[in-house]
Amino acid sequence: MSTEEHFPTEPAHAAGTPRSLAEALRARDDASLSALLRARPDLITPVPADLTQLATRAGTRASVVRALERLDRFALQTAQALAVGPEPATYGELLALMAGDDGDPTVTAVFPRALGTLREQALVWGTDDRLRLVRTARELLAPSPRHPSPTGLGPSVAEATAGMSPGRVQEIVATAGLPSTHDAVSAVAALTGLFTDRARMSALLDEAPADSVEVLSRLVWGPPYGQVTAGPARHLRWLLDRGLLLPTAPGTVVLPREVALHLRAGRAHRETEPLPPAVEADATHRPQVVDEAAAGQAYTALATVEELLRDWHEGGPAVLRAGGLSVRDLKRTAAALDAPEQVAAFWVELAYAAGLLASDGEADERYAATPAYDEWLESPAPERWTRLASAWLWATRTAGLVGGRDAKDRTLSALGPGLDRSAAPEVRHRVLVLLAGLPEGASAASGSVLARLDWEHPLRGPARSGAPSSPSSASAPDDLRTRLALWTLSEAELLGITGRGALSSQARALLRLPRPTPSGGDAAGSAAPTDTAASTGTTDPTGAADPRSTPSDKLPAHHHPRLPVPDPAPASAGPPTPAERAAAAAEAARILAPLLPVPLDHVLLQADLTAVAPGPLERPLAETLGVLADVESKGGATVYRFTPGSVRRALDAGRSASDLHAFLTAHSRTPVPQPLSYLIDDVARRHGHLRIGAASAYVRCDDDTLLNEILADKRSAGLRLRRLAPTVLAALAEPAALLDGLRAMGFAPAAESAQGDVVIARAHAHRTPPRAAPEPVPDGPPVPDATLLNAAVRAIRAGDLASTAPRRPAPVPGGGDAEDGAEDGAGDGGGLPRTGAAETLATMQAAVLTGEALWIGYVNAEGAASQRVIAPIRVEGGFVTAYDHTAEEVRTYPLHRVTGVAELAGDDQA
Repeated sequence: MSTEEHFPTEPAHAAGTPRSLAEALRARDDASLSALLRARPDLITPVPADLTQLATRAGTRASVVRALERLDRFALQTAQALAVGPEPATYGELLALMAGDDGDPTVTAVFPRALGTLREQALVWGTDDRLRLVRTARELLAPSPRHPSPTGLGPSVAEATAGMSPGRVQEIVATAGLPSTHDAVSAVAALTGLFTDRARMSALLDEAPADSVEVLSRLVWGPPYGQVTAGPARHLRWLLDRGLLLPTAPGTVVLPREVALHLRAGRAHRETEPLPPAVEADATHRPQVVDEAAAGQAYTALATVEELLRDWHEGGPAVLRAGGLSVRDLKRTAAALDAPEQVAAFWVELAYAAGLLASDGEADERYAATPAYDEWLESPAPERWTRLASAWLWATRTAGLVGGRDAKDRTLSALGPGLDRSAAPEVRHRVLVLLAGLPEGASAASGSVLARLDWEHPLRGPARSGAPSSPSSASAPDDLRTRLALWTLSEAELLGITGRGALSSQARALLRLPRPTPSGGDAAGSAAPTDTAASTGTTDPTGAADPRSTPSDKLPAHHHPRLPVPDPAPASAGPPTPAERAAAAAEAARILAPLLPVPLDHVLLQADLTAVAPGPLERPLAETLGVLADVESKGGATVYRFTPGSVRRALDAGRSASDLHAFLTAHSRTPVPQPLSYLIDDVARRHGHLRIGAASAYVRCDDDTLLNEILADKRSAGLRLRRLAPTVLAALAEPAALLDGLRAMGFAPAAESAQGDVVIARAHAHRTPPRAAPEPVPDGPPVPDATLLNAAVRAIRAGDLASTAPRRPAPVPGGGDAEDGAEDGAGDGGGLPRTGAAETLATMQAAVLTGEALWIGYVNAEGAASQRVIAPIRVEGGFVTAYDHTAEEVRTYPLHRVTGVAELAGDDQA
């Protein structure tokens, strides 16, 4: 990497003009540095020692790529234009590349914001008459044969003719009607001047054959490269002779950048997009209808999660060896929930993200509910919903990936590894914020949401391997961010975040978003409401401020001129604190509570052996009815059907016939139908008449006629029964298999214990040990809070003060000059000072008397070395007490940890 961004390589052109990125950062105030570190948190992981190290880190490839990926489309287009412009470029030259010769007024108005963003993030530095893109960004964005520029522009005339013979260059100059020059450099400059002169260039092209102009029109918007034969046609020869096409390799020609810009009327981009596309409303409903629909879906979500974990009450499916749920178990779960497999995977992952589901960690590992599930069940319904919704908002696990393939072509399974996507919480939050920007009750057209997201963060996958793709290219349908956005819209509807596609009031409270104004809408260029005003800075609603009146590197980031166009995408403010989340969840629960249906304590029994629940039931009623009857259909009203098997299931659970009659009488708004009473009494009369125990297994019955009937039935052959006594049959089958076999034959046997008592088949609740919810996988370093930012800026300033403070040359024994003394380290600004213990002590004591400041090297207890500027106050007992200018406080340092000391220059003492 070039060092010009960190160390001066040229004399200053004017007072205050930075000569390097480090100097530009040094000219910023603390607020501007904090804005930089907030926008690019990777720069303080760990905290740089000084501003020079900060500038070096800001120019590394990984950091620059991450910063470019965070830019909106217009800011990225501005950076791309600067990469193909002159270096350095003036404000006017860069604006001309964006607005074109006709000076697009919208581009002109929004341009200061884009340039301010690039400066704020340290991707561009320098005053308005000398703008520079950081070297790594230029390498990524500038055109090259292997990585064409996103602008579609090719190399400049100077770059394309770099390997051309001087004679050939002179021939081109002469054919173009220019006077010959003394050398190739001046000839290239003359040719460049011709191509950048609009009047002369137009006159030259007026003489071009029509076929030649047609060739130029095909290359003008890129790619700028073409193929020619060894003997090109006359219209191609005409272009080659005048340098309008220049050879780059045998058989390959390129359209010079200056020629393309003339043909484009000065525009670097075919389509410049200064404003974000509007999020369009697809349909509008009354806000009350939206909230009620969302509340109904929220209740369904709670019921679905309960049903899922109730099915896994005694232990769920086994965990695959590689982790996760098998395809077969996912199909079974989907059938039990009466939902598609992808939706079932969403509910399973949601329960896992909320900490309600985990693996039990046993030898034969299975999934089961966690102890937190029991606590969740006892909570009020609104609080249960906010826990699910909050878990979904911040989870990085992405259920939509289930069934897909990973990088090793392995199937991604529900609850398995490989489902974390760091961008998921950001995309979910942004999609919901965009929905919040519409009028209340309005749903968004998914295409407009995707277009807005694509504008805010253009898809730039190839940037990691070299050059970014064109931001004007459409999003690929299988792009991750696009899929995340589409999954967000569908999952939000399933969970009750949205109702009929519009954001609900409870979700708005959970997201801590204000209600939109009555005029609402997301007009072109408007942004959805965000809580990032502090990071976007102030705006000039009059637009009167001239962004070129003051060198921007001397302004804090929030003073960069911004026109009345809100930030298109919110600055990263980091996740809310636990207290903020709790307050938002409480408010959302308060809004949701009156909207949820009230659980009912009754059902309607019908003569066809069914019961209709006209709404959600109270949990004890629903649990008991779920044992006594089978669910036949779900919906607004749930239909239960009573069968001999379901009644027997209730009797197996320890209920008696009288208990069942009393239960139905107490909870039915209609009289208990006679057929249902007969069914219960008939099953109860036969229940337990046969007793099964372990012999391997036996059957005993007081009625030997019934045993004869069993032996005579051909269906009992597989049980291999034989009579031991008139009332006892023995079987080679296991008791459970014998029990199931006899029930399949139409009998109602009961299992008995070794003591002869009937075994009551109550469900045994299986729970995992206490498990924490899975931690989200962060997308890079976390956004620092204000306290960390202030501390980091203070530490960087302190280190910079120590590293840049002018030092007095150290005396050299024997009369040597100061240059020789630099080898001792005392006068070397690039490392820690090195002096002996006696000299260090003497210099410290002298500084106490004179009040002078000293530059010291210090190694702390962890072995970390640093430079400091101190003013010694007292030296005693092996310690020096001094005012530390870098920390701005009085500190005490052990002398044995001081590596050396040097006096500061007299005129610049701290």
